[in-house]
Amino acid sequence: MATGTRGRVEAVMRKLEGGMLDGSLPAGARLASERVLAERYEVSRGTVREATQRLAARGLVRSRRGAGVFVTDQLRTGIATPWGQLVADHPALRDDILEFRRVLEGATAYFAAQRADPADRARIAALLAELERSRSADDKAGEAAADAKLHEAIALASHNSMFLHLHTSVIGMLREHITINGTGLREADAATSEQLLQQHRSICATICEQRPEEARTAMQTHIDYVRSRVARD
Repeated sequence: MATGTRGRVEAVMRKLEGGMLDGSLPAGARLASERVLAERYEVSRGTVREATQRLAARGLVRSRRGAGVFVTDQLRTGIATPWGQLVADHPALRDDILEFRRVLEGATAYFAAQRADPADRARIAALLAELERSRSADDKAGEAAADAKLHEAIALASHNSMFLHLHTSVIGMLREHITINGTGLREADAATSEQLLQQHRSICATICEQRPEEARTAMQTHIDYVRSRVARD
């Protein structure tokens, strides 16, 4: 392959990889058609095809006959494996998980408060509203799902690819833990469910009002509360 062609292929790969890293091309996303990508990046369709083939060889995308090319979950599973099964098999890891979440998500909330753009803040507000609606309807499974999505939105708002992918790979891998743990706490009593909601309101308010230190404290307070409740089980 000529040097110029190789450089164009690698440039397209870097663009697509960048989308995977910043969250604009999440797992499951369908890539635009070869024609659209060729026009977007001002290269030939053959160059786009070669770039996607290389990404496929690395397991980052997968072609589906008649459907297109899709982003895989390789970035997530590459870090998560074999922790998913270990967490399932060893309940004692729960406190380690929450300790790790305290550090990671406290920092994530701090940077989200610094860097969230209007779209990020709108997404966070919408998910908080979803959490509120589920709480009003006494839909505990819905609350837990909205809880998990809200934490993911905060990671996205940090605009730090490592925080985002640690969250996606490790915390995302632990979504079942967050969901089961959150649902379990909510089923304990109404006061606990209300306390969790108030904590999420505080986290969202401090992020959307751009108060980084308070956002970190609010997140850590939330994780500490969950840890204290889990310790009683």
